[in-house]
Amino acid sequence: MTHDKRLLLIPTILCGGAGSRLWPLSRDEYPKQLLPLVGKETMLQATIRRLEGFSCEGADLSPTSIIVCNEDHRFLVAQQIKETESNGTSIILEPFGRNTAPALTVAALNAVGNGNDALLLVMPADHVVEDRAAFHQAIQRGIAPALSGAIVTFGIVPVRPETGYGYIQSNRQAPLAEQVFPIIRFVEKPDEKTAESYLAAGDYCWNSGMFLLRADTWLKAIEELQPAMLASCRVAFDRGGCDVDFLRLDSETFSTCPADSIDYAVMEKLNSLSDSSIRGVMVAMEAGWSDVGAWDAVWQIGEKDGRGNTASGDVLLEDTQDSLIFATSRLVSCVGIDRMVVVETSDAVLIADKDKVQDVKKIVSALKAQDRKECSSHRKVFRPWGWYDSLEKGRNFQVKRIVVNPGGVLSLQMHRHRSEHWVIVRGVAVITLGEETVLLAQNQSIFIPAGEKHRVENPGLVPLEIIEVQSGTYLEEDDIIRLEDVYGRVPKGAPVP
Repeated sequence: MTHDKRLLLIPTILCGGAGSRLWPLSRDEYPKQLLPLVGKETMLQATIRRLEGFSCEGADLSPTSIIVCNEDHRFLVAQQIKETESNGTSIILEPFGRNTAPALTVAALNAVGNGNDALLLVMPADHVVEDRAAFHQAIQRGIAPALSGAIVTFGIVPVRPETGYGYIQSNRQAPLAEQVFPIIRFVEKPDEKTAESYLAAGDYCWNSGMFLLRADTWLKAIEELQPAMLASCRVAFDRGGCDVDFLRLDSETFSTCPADSIDYAVMEKLNSLSDSSIRGVMVAMEAGWSDVGAWDAVWQIGEKDGRGNTASGDVLLEDTQDSLIFATSRLVSCVGIDRMVVVETSDAVLIADKDKVQDVKKIVSALKAQDRKECSSHRKVFRPWGWYDSLEKGRNFQVKRIVVNPGGVLSLQMHRHRSEHWVIVRGVAVITLGEETVLLAQNQSIFIPAGEKHRVENPGLVPLEIIEVQSGTYLEEDDIIRLEDVYGRVPKGAPVP
């Protein structure tokens, strides 16, 4: 294949994953890539902005990105994209998490299906890259080998013997270009002694999980190495359809897709391909990279005070050093602690030795085993129309604060087991109750009997705030019968109002 024309370079962002080691801030329904862990923007938003100002020879940056995310996060992802004011994004919804190889496969199918003879720049949505210029330079170095059919990955020049990352060994004796090397092998996360030997050897880099490759190259490789995966992805993609602003994969077909990572499924098997032009190439990069995999990494990259502490939120410290303190909803004060992690949310607190934070995932596993909601959701729950916060709950009652965005509309719904009393505390509400529609303003209220269909919408220009008092024998979210919904959610009894 000749390439006498400039190709599109499509930012391809993989937005899956749960970030369980960053509990209690990161949870299944609101994972770390959607959180502002470093700076004011979320990690997804920072990833979207990472290519601002990029230009290179041989390829044009596509005005439209591809984002692959879990369908449960679709409205959160769409809202965060909107806030970045990016030109355009194709959002592909996975009905189930199947790791990174199927996610990249459906992105490649999307690229070639649109007639793009394209380069995909594959980036996880939950990484930090501090030096944008160095990152752009590394991409430029990877363009030529990617165009020639190589699968290019970016290796991070290590600055310490890190046991939390996988490594890539490259052939430094046969460079292909400046900081561009053939890949010898991938290795798993090492122990401390092995990590020290890798650092001393000088030919090992941290495995960043970022790639640059032609879409057709990936499809050729996956077809030979993982034919069942490609077949499932292709059918799920072809049978999928547009849902509001999203491309939804066919759920039944995608459920049969094998789950595997890009490295295991393809990268570690490239030498067995019949097409020798598809090879592994590594670009060595020094760009202030971190995968922010656990709380010690947040401390590592965070701004520190004179005693080595990283603090966020309403925090007071006394005789404290080399610690991370994260407060989200109240004052957190620490006295006489050293090398600790303290993370506070409205419904959970984590206190951990900074050297033991990799084990936070064991807490999450224990919470799941006990079927506790703190592993999956926060007290404050986001919906496409806004959010609600459960302020208080007791026997036969619950109090919520509900905020509906301008133009937002809750589903038309009813409850079997609870009644609701709504008090408008800010804004204007259009309330549907049975066959009637009423307009309520601040300090007005309305009673919703059990079994009566109802809906609220915000016709105003400011957020609508409601205090909701529920009473009844059963107050869980699955006591909802959804009758109509403007966001395309299936009309059924479901745990989503």
